[in-house]
Amino acid sequence: MEHGIIPISNWQLALSVVLVLLAGMVSAFLKLGLLKSLAWGTVRAFIQLTLIGYVLAYIFEWNNLFIIIPIIFFMCLVAAREATRRVNEPTQQPMLVSFISLSASTFLVGLIVVGLIIGPDPWYSARVMIPIFGMILGNSMNGISLALDRMYGEIRAHVDEVEELLCFGATPWEAVRDLVRKAVKAGMTPTINSLMVVGLVSLPGMMTGQILAGADPREAVRYQIVVMVMVAAAVAVGCLLIVGLSYRKVFTEDLALVTDMRRSNG
Repeated sequence: MEHGIIPISNWQLALSVVLVLLAGMVSAFLKLGLLKSLAWGTVRAFIQLTLIGYVLAYIFEWNNLFIIIPIIFFMCLVAAREATRRVNEPTQQPMLVSFISLSASTFLVGLIVVGLIIGPDPWYSARVMIPIFGMILGNSMNGISLALDRMYGEIRAHVDEVEELLCFGATPWEAVRDLVRKAVKAGMTPTINSLMVVGLVSLPGMMTGQILAGADPREAVRYQIVVMVMVAAAVAVGCLLIVGLSYRKVFTEDLALVTDMRRSNG
C-alpha cells in the first residue's frame, strides 16, 4: 500500500504493549521504581487518547468557532497548570502569569499560522486550529516552565548581588536584567537545539505522521518547516512574557526583594 493511511487493527494496537513491557523490564532490572508509574501512565495515555479521538471527531464535524475557542482556552489552562506544577513559588502566582503568557503567545502565533500561512476554508477550521494550537502549547509549556524555574533559581542564587544593586539605586529591572536574560535563554535552548538537528537527527512528529498518511514528503517538509518556526516564535514570546510578568513580583512596593526570596537564599 503506497498511498493513504495504513490502518492499525485492535490486535496490532494491543501488540504495542510489548514495547511497554520492554521498558518495564528495564525499570525492574535496574530497580528504578518506575514500573507502577509506567503502567499507570500507559493506561492513562490509552484512555485519554481514545476519548480525545472520539471527541475530536465530533468537534471537527461541528466546526463551530464558539466551541473551538473555549476548548483552546481550556488547553491553555491545563498547559499552564502543568508548566507551573513544580514551581514552588506560591506567593508569586505562577499559574496566573503562565496562563496569560501561554494564551497570548499561542493565539498570537497560532492565528498568524492558521489565518495567513495555511489559510483553511473557513479560517477557523477545527481540523487545523486545534492541532496547530496544541503543538504550540505543548512546546511553549516546556519553554516557559524552564524559563520561570531558571529565573527564580538565578535570583535566589544571586540575592546578595541583586540587593547590592538595589542599594545603589538600580531599578528592579536593572537589578535582575542579566538573570532574566539567562532565564529566557534557558527556556529557548531546547527549541533552538531542535531547529539545529531537525531532518538530520530527527524526523518530527507532524512530518512523520503526514508521510505515514501517504503525503508527499516534499509537502510534509513544508508543513514541518512552518511548525518548527511557529514553535520557536511561540516559545520566544511565551518566555519573554512570563519572565516579564513575573520578575516584578519578587520585589515589594518598596523595591526590595520579598522575604521568601531572601530566606530561600539563606
